[in-house]
Amino acid sequence: MPKKIYIVDLSTEERATLEHMIRSGKTGARKLTRARMLLKAADGLSDDAIATALDVGTATVARTRQRFVATGLGALDEAPRPGAQRKLTGKQAAHLIAVACTPAPEGQAHWTLRLLAEKVVALGFAPSIARETVRQVLKKTH
Repeated sequence: MPKKIYIVDLSTEERATLEHMIRSGKTGARKLTRARMLLKAADGLSDDAIATALDVGTATVARTRQRFVATGLGALDEAPRPGAQRKLTGKQAAHLIAVACTPAPEGQAHWTLRLLAEKVVALGFAPSIARETVRQVLKKTH
């Protein structure tokens, strides 16, 4: 077994903080699992033993151990997860709403989501856009 590069060495107050967090139970499940990982790692258990005990992967234990060495108890917090980029900017969404408020195109009784999506593409706002995206933009306005 290779030697551990990232050794978890908890101070007395860090250990007390983690144990209080686990006892109180008012924290999210993922954060509690990470706290348990750190406590078990500080007690000298191997990554495999911790992974088996907490029903997580060994890579998760190794990453948590590494984050603790780098950031301390900040390893308990989740890193932000950026979502997908917006298809339309605020200005483009406003333009789409303005188009939806105009009379329907020739031969149509009213604007449909499909027609509005085609108009967004025709205006060059996006190479393609789903009707659902158009619906969500229109839903945000009254």
